[in-house]
Amino acid sequence: MAATTDYDTDTKGASFLTDTDRLFFLMEEVTRRLRRTFDSSVEQFGLTRTQWRILAYLFRSPGMTQTELARELELERASIGRTIDRLEELELVERRSAKNDRRVWRVHLRPAAIELLPKMRVEADAMYARLLGGIRFGELERLRGSLARMHDNLASEP
Repeated sequence: MAATTDYDTDTKGASFLTDTDRLFFLMEEVTRRLRRTFDSSVEQFGLTRTQWRILAYLFRSPGMTQTELARELELERASIGRTIDRLEELELVERRSAKNDRRVWRVHLRPAAIELLPKMRVEADAMYARLLGGIRFGELERLRGSLARMHDNLASEP
């Protein structure tokens, strides 16, 4: 979609917004609604979206460091540290010193998290099904490809 740059200033900016603007505004609105919906879905488990994401990353890649989690989630290390502290209080994760470097702490899921994750998976899948209702597989694949290209286009940005 090419950005339309022609606009009529006599209409007091009514046509100032381009189709590209409207696309990105819509993407932002979908993201906001998704966050709100997801937050209410995980609330029943006493968790936040960020906590869910950390648990999901640790399930996929056990023993990640706080720095690795911060990089993956694009959050500050201090913020991740506080979130991990809270997950430790909930007895969902534990920090263990790395065998080869005692200064490094690796984060691991505890049994309570491993029991909780399948329940959260059901909630997440139900929410995704509502979100993606009526969208065909081919459309989703094209969307995924387009979003991946946009992500890659911005990957070198600070």
